[in-house]
Amino acid sequence: MRFAINLPPFAPPATLVALAVDAEQAGWDGVFFWDHLTWEPELRLDVHDPWVLLGAAATSTERVLLGTMVTPLARRRPWKVAKELTTLDHLSGGRAVLGVGLGAPADAEFEAFGERGEARHRAAVLDEGLTVLDGLLRGPVDHDGKHFTVRTEMLPRPVQQPRPPIWVAGESPHRRPLERAARWDGFVPLSGTETLTPDKLAAYLDGIERPAAWDVVALHADGFSADEYASAGATWLVEGIGPDGDWIDTLRTMIRRGPRN
Repeated sequence: MRFAINLPPFAPPATLVALAVDAEQAGWDGVFFWDHLTWEPELRLDVHDPWVLLGAAATSTERVLLGTMVTPLARRRPWKVAKELTTLDHLSGGRAVLGVGLGAPADAEFEAFGERGEARHRAAVLDEGLTVLDGLLRGPVDHDGKHFTVRTEMLPRPVQQPRPPIWVAGESPHRRPLERAARWDGFVPLSGTETLTPDKLAAYLDGIERPAAWDVVALHADGFSADEYASAGATWLVEGIGPDGDWIDTLRTMIRRGPRN
């Protein structure tokens, strides 16, 4: 089992990078950043770009895996994400990972910027975007699809070969995101505002054909051990909190305490 911390990018950038350094020193295996353009308007929070933060964290750490959890790929150009991911992989010496999903809420992440927010449309763009992204990370691309036309090659290649891992998020009990994730390198199982217990995680994963080397990156619910999650199929446990109250100090304390077994 490996352990990661998930950071909301709603604090000063220097504070967030310092938290990533704290996480490495405390024995965490990964540091991930939420990927949002805005957050709940009534909270009036500053929202920083996760990719810039990851680049800064890469130059300040040596060991932890670094990535987004998760990037709504349907609101991005896949070639821009490919370039960002490759640069992060080089800056970190091969420690980059990409988490992707549909993105939520649709009104704030898509419709507020004039983008289509219907789930079916976002899913279709996500699937085609993943195909393009994967191709650009591996070599020359000749793609003519419904949403993207790409005929080019991008250099350099990532440090990790054939490319950094791609993890796909999905929300229980929906099966299509789980089936999508099985075509890639890992799965980030979610369940709305509820954190999946080991039993619920096992039930969600039941019946899916998955690759032999496939990560299941689960949120760690209170009261359950790492061994229980491992038995349910998890390979990573992720901890974090939302931006409520004195959340930065609380998160710092959680990080410095180290992973819970």
